[in-house]
Amino acid sequence: MKFSGRVWKFGDNIDTDVIIPARYLNTSDHQVLAAHCMEDADPEFVKKIQPGDIIVGGVNFGCGSSREHAPIAIKVAGIACVVARSFARIFYRNAFNMGLPIFESDALWGMVSEGQQIDVDGDSGKITVAGSGREPLAVNPIPPFMQELIHDGGLMRHLSLKKK
Repeated sequence: MKFSGRVWKFGDNIDTDVIIPARYLNTSDHQVLAAHCMEDADPEFVKKIQPGDIIVGGVNFGCGSSREHAPIAIKVAGIACVVARSFARIFYRNAFNMGLPIFESDALWGMVSEGQQIDVDGDSGKITVAGSGREPLAVNPIPPFMQELIHDGGLMRHLSLKKK
């Protein structure tokens, strides 16, 4: 599982209300959620991103309410994966349950600027910052079972496929 995209950088303690504001939680339409992804942090975010781009976050990314809407909004908006210094534990699990790949790297946040290209190799656990000349950063690779969840589109889809 490999990803390559431009960096969109956010700081520490980005909570689920910033990822998808509560005023949009009265819908279950994933496209509507995606259209408002990160709107309170950057009102133009969804207009600027391209499919495959990558969010790089600080400490405690996804803190706050334990809503699945946050990783859904990120994923459906077209973000390939999120790399953060650390994740709130409930967001960490919700991301995999919704099929959004996430990686923890304490070092990456300080090494990249918004708009830089990075490559994330989830199989080998390596992140390369394009044009930096630096050795790839090591991150924990995604365990095989979690890769299955992502490949299948999330936990519920994974379970439905296993029943067949």
